[in-house]
Amino acid sequence: MAARIITVAQQKGGAGKTTLAAHLAVAWARRKMTVALVDIDPQRSLAAWHALRTEANPNGADLHLSDVAGWRLGTELDRLRGRFDMVVVDTPPHAETEARAAVRAGDMVLLPVQPSPMDLWATKPTVEMAEKESTTALIVLNRMPPRGRLQEVMLEKLLEEGLPVAHTRLGNRVAFAASMMEGKGVVEHQPGSTAAQEIYALATEVIATLKGRDKRR
Repeated sequence: MAARIITVAQQKGGAGKTTLAAHLAVAWARRKMTVALVDIDPQRSLAAWHALRTEANPNGADLHLSDVAGWRLGTELDRLRGRFDMVVVDTPPHAETEARAAVRAGDMVLLPVQPSPMDLWATKPTVEMAEKESTTALIVLNRMPPRGRLQEVMLEKLLEEGLPVAHTRLGNRVAFAASMMEGKGVVEHQPGSTAAQEIYALATEVIATLKGRDKRR
């Protein structure tokens, strides 16, 4: 079976794309799936995390990494499709050509959105891009505060725009960054934590959404 291509995209920088890509990849790998990462962001943050993982952890090679320029994405995905169950693509912000190519190639595009107006405003164009490319989109509320009405306000605004929002929300948790500093995913670093539960829930929701889409086709 061909790999599922998951593109993580957001026009605004600093939304948590790389963190989301890394943690989901580890969660799927822990569930016995074969997983490849593709880093087309010139900042190469995902590649740096993978290098740390490989150096620090004996099992670091459980995730394949392709560190390629955006223009080579299509060729690289063709090479990976038959070898892995999941391929996670980390894209650069503010790069229309590379982002569009990654969205077009994906089975799903995940858009992390932080609780800020800037993130909210940057989201709709990427969703519209996914719609034009007939790619399933799913917005992930990210770094949500533990208390207050901000989560509800953000959700209301997104739903008013008719945008697709994941049921799973990710909290503003130190565990996400702490595990990245060790080249790990939070499901390895703190497997019993709320952060790990959130990532596993999102990983499950992504697969379920893709299966639901397949049934409708």
